[in-house]
Amino acid sequence: MGAAASTASGALVSGIMYILDAIRKASVRENPTFANMTASADAEEARAEAEKARAEAEAAKAEAKKAWEEVKVMRDTAEAEKRQAEEELQRQRAVLAESQRAEEHAKEWARQAQRQANESTRIAKKAQKQAEEHLKKGVQPVIVPSPEEVEAAKRRVQYKEGLFHFAVAGVAGGGKSSFINGFRGLHNRDTAAASTGVTETTLVITRLPDPNQENPFVWYDIPGAGTTKIPDWQYFNEQGLYVFDCIVVVFDSRFTEADIAILKNCERLGIPTYIVRSKSDVHIRNIMRDRGYDSEADVNRTQRNTLYPEAREKYIAETRANIKRNLEDANLPDQRVYMVSNDAILSIVKNKKLPHNFIDELELMRDVFSKAYSRRCVPTLSLATLR
Repeated sequence: MGAAASTASGALVSGIMYILDAIRKASVRENPTFANMTASADAEEARAEAEKARAEAEAAKAEAKKAWEEVKVMRDTAEAEKRQAEEELQRQRAVLAESQRAEEHAKEWARQAQRQANESTRIAKKAQKQAEEHLKKGVQPVIVPSPEEVEAAKRRVQYKEGLFHFAVAGVAGGGKSSFINGFRGLHNRDTAAASTGVTETTLVITRLPDPNQENPFVWYDIPGAGTTKIPDWQYFNEQGLYVFDCIVVVFDSRFTEADIAILKNCERLGIPTYIVRSKSDVHIRNIMRDRGYDSEADVNRTQRNTLYPEAREKYIAETRANIKRNLEDANLPDQRVYMVSNDAILSIVKNKKLPHNFIDELELMRDVFSKAYSRRCVPTLSLATLR
């Protein structure tokens, strides 16, 4: 690593420590996500009003039918009165004229009511057709959590004001538990570390406070959507993910529908998200092996020094292209993907040492902590100099 790179990395590390110190000393505001959900609730109320209008249209149609039946009765009455006119012609003419006027008035009212009912029915059928088309295309309905659901979710995760709650989601074996351990400065073998494994080790949200009591952070290991019977689009609300300060979506080799559902819901509610590809060191080594690298034969590391930069660039380029394509397919805005090694994160947090093979670890730490500070802390410093 050159002197310029070392200086820049050192500045990032200093900046991160500066943010952490500011977070520890700052007064913390309420999570702005809850205000966003109020706006979403207003939208749900508008949808309910539209449904009410459809019901009223159906009622109007029924009233029109009833009115038409009444017209038929009145017409029969008029015919009877006409027959009586032969005996009392003068009196019947007046009665008949009044009956005809009443009949025309009723018919006109019925025609107007029928037109209104037809228009309401047309609008309702159009809305139903659009909803069915959306479901066929995978556009899932928006479900806004109620205030009671928000409070229940906060109780489930033991939410505490004054702390920052960071959720890490992803499929089993994607490296999310090791990722959390790295940010908490713990080895996977440590007693307080999150459980790791190639299969899902937890079916419920696991709460993991930062071992350093100076850090007001609580990390949450979120079970993968594939471990439950909940559809991907419902998973976000069922797990109460709307209460967290941010959600890190960790993936290893694939980007799932559950990941897309989480990103879409977070965008809707204004919750910061970070897309992270873990095990970057492993992926780069695999690319080197595909190109013929043999660590046992490369005694003086000459082959490694040649292949590693090429493999690293290939890995970065392919990962960015893959994420960009996935986001476009899901109609989501472009978003940065952070490529990290969990060992590199652990080295930075635990040993305050920058490894030689780091990629985006420092930028990720800076962005997570900077966003947490800007969203929740009463400002005491400017973050512009840390960019």
